[in-house]
Amino acid sequence: MSAIGADTLPGADGGLPGVIGDYHGRVTRRLEGAGCWVEVLAAGGPRVVGFGLRGGPNVLTETPDTAWDSGFGRYELLGGHRLWFAPETPECSVPDQHGLTISAVAGGLRLVGAVEPPTGIRKAFEIRLDPEAAALSIRHELLNEGSRILELSPWPITQLRLGGVAVVKLPLPVAEHILQPNQVLALWPYSSWADDRMSIGERAITVTARPGKPFKMGFLSHSGSVGYLRDGLLFVKRFDPAVAAVHADRGTNVQIYCDEGTIELESLGPLVRLMPGESAAHEERWELRDIGMSADVAAAAAFL
Repeated sequence: MSAIGADTLPGADGGLPGVIGDYHGRVTRRLEGAGCWVEVLAAGGPRVVGFGLRGGPNVLTETPDTAWDSGFGRYELLGGHRLWFAPETPECSVPDQHGLTISAVAGGLRLVGAVEPPTGIRKAFEIRLDPEAAALSIRHELLNEGSRILELSPWPITQLRLGGVAVVKLPLPVAEHILQPNQVLALWPYSSWADDRMSIGERAITVTARPGKPFKMGFLSHSGSVGYLRDGLLFVKRFDPAVAAVHADRGTNVQIYCDEGTIELESLGPLVRLMPGESAAHEERWELRDIGMSADVAAAAAFL
């Protein structure tokens, strides 16, 4: 994804930071930080389509030709990072090619999508680059601008390239005989407990990202983190785990999906009852670390 404009900070476009770019024929805006870069669609979304170390390639999956009829029109997956809501319904994938507005915020951008007619939901991102590290924060918002009461969880989904391993850290076992369970692991109906891409160890659950039939698992993370290690580069998502709150999808707050073309790292905010005019927010922090080609799952888990 190359820059095709010269409107650098504070530049044109009403002082918007970044430079104009291109994502498979779609106009983007790209921000460069001290340690990383991020690229978002400039029309449609909100979507993040690129993220990488400064001077490095995109770590996100690019699927510009993947689309389907959602029942509300043609939904373009595109790859990268999107915001849906859980529990999943066909209304998650309402086409979002038009109606985006972009404004500047301290350290980044605010992206606000169009109201989605089936639900009355409007989606928004606030993206801020860390001024010192290879990291950023994304505040995801679901705004109820319809007339219905909605019960949902904010559900950000990040698609990454195959060839690595996803890691969820497990809590340490305790010596006391505790009477109530504290760990939840869920599988989706199309998944198998015998799928050898998933491995459960004492300190981590891993999902190896190799092509195969669809597989999805969910977990209640106490650390509020999930990582992906590929070629020595560790991508980490961090969030408030809100362990005591009620979550959708059988009480999970981390989900991992893998199929023939991509692996998805997903976090969920608590389940909320959203009245008309109300909004729900869920923030993630993304980090990139080069931990070396010899790094293994234990080394990756140490950063979670």
